[in-house]
Amino acid sequence: MSKAGPVLMAEKGIQFGNGADRQKIKRLPFTPQPNRSMSAPMHANILIIGAGVIGLTLARELTARGAKGVVVLDKEAESGKHASGRNSGVLHAGIYYTPDSLRAKTCIQGNRLMREYCCEKSLPLLECGKVIVARDEGEWPTLDRLFTRATANEAEAAMVDEAELGRIEPNAKTVGRALFSKHTAVIDPKAILRALAADIEASGRGKLLYGASFTGLKNQTTAVTRAGEITFDFCVNASGAWSDKVAAHFGAGAGYRLLPFKGLYRKLRPEKSHLVRGNIYPVPDIRNPFLGVHFTKSVTGDVYLGPTAIPALGRANYGILEGLDAEVFAILARDLQLFFRDPLFRGIALSEPRKYAFKHFFEDAGKLVKELAPEDVINCSKAGIRPQLIDIRKGGLVMDFVVERTERSLHVLNAISPAFTASMAFVKMLADEHNLA
Repeated sequence: MSKAGPVLMAEKGIQFGNGADRQKIKRLPFTPQPNRSMSAPMHANILIIGAGVIGLTLARELTARGAKGVVVLDKEAESGKHASGRNSGVLHAGIYYTPDSLRAKTCIQGNRLMREYCCEKSLPLLECGKVIVARDEGEWPTLDRLFTRATANEAEAAMVDEAELGRIEPNAKTVGRALFSKHTAVIDPKAILRALAADIEASGRGKLLYGASFTGLKNQTTAVTRAGEITFDFCVNASGAWSDKVAAHFGAGAGYRLLPFKGLYRKLRPEKSHLVRGNIYPVPDIRNPFLGVHFTKSVTGDVYLGPTAIPALGRANYGILEGLDAEVFAILARDLQLFFRDPLFRGIALSEPRKYAFKHFFEDAGKLVKELAPEDVINCSKAGIRPQLIDIRKGGLVMDFVVERTERSLHVLNAISPAFTASMAFVKMLADEHNLA
């Protein structure tokens, strides 16, 4: 088995493999087979593990370029059961990310492509913008730094005073000034996932295989799944919260592990939804990848508050005990190790769990708006898990997308926000740099 290729992190300079990596992948004839347990292995020219937004946008991109024999498998019965279908639905506009990072390079173009796709497919799209407000004067330097980043990333953003903020988002509260992002929008993630899946099937060149969790490799070109064996010429790991575990089977991702963080939400009572027009965000601590509790008006008109960033005990730990398994002890061990090594994680681990309590959650949200009463906020079932990559060698949270390559596989690690927004641009980059089609 080949050793993992170079890590693709913009902070270290983007690398997309050596010359040998760029050779065209040899294709074999594609013969689609039914979604059932198979006595003879199915063959895929390109096998994609994970039917979240990265897996589906990549499959759509490759089939649109003429690639045949693209098979996407997922352990769930449908797409969107995890991060891609549980996020806030916000299309970000390139403000937060370090210039020259992969997140910065793909976010703005991805935003444009996703908005165009929604219009083309008549999918819900709320082009409402976003304001980032300062809770005190001490946040002005970070607000200015975000504006500088936005300018460097060619994002369309403007610094506004309190009067202009009142015209954009009347209930938003700031001290002195705020940042306005014009092209931040809101979509329906599950509607987009369904449309992408339909495009893949309609192409005649791709196939979706649900209920087919990847369990390992029989050899370098045969994947073992719950639906039987699948032979492949090349494999792409886009399995989100399980991407590090899948990568290990291919000898990739050895320096990384994923830690789950739980995003809990609450919502405004329907009769109070008029209090928010679009998105109201706090100035974040840009040393870590979390943006803080904020307000988002969904395409249905509901206003959600959240998410939290509470260290979770399982990769699907959406409730109190839901999603817990034998890995809980390994996750706890990684949490404890990071707690003592990384001051940023320690701060998160000490502050975020308090937001299980309504009082602390409400305090965070209430600082962003002029009018909000405790009775305006109600519980809801919405919850997500952010699969955050940590560097086990350095002991810190990884801030950018990471891609590693072996001879016959490509691994997308740390597909954190704005992965949904960036996906269509990001997969074009992958397809181009790795000659996938």
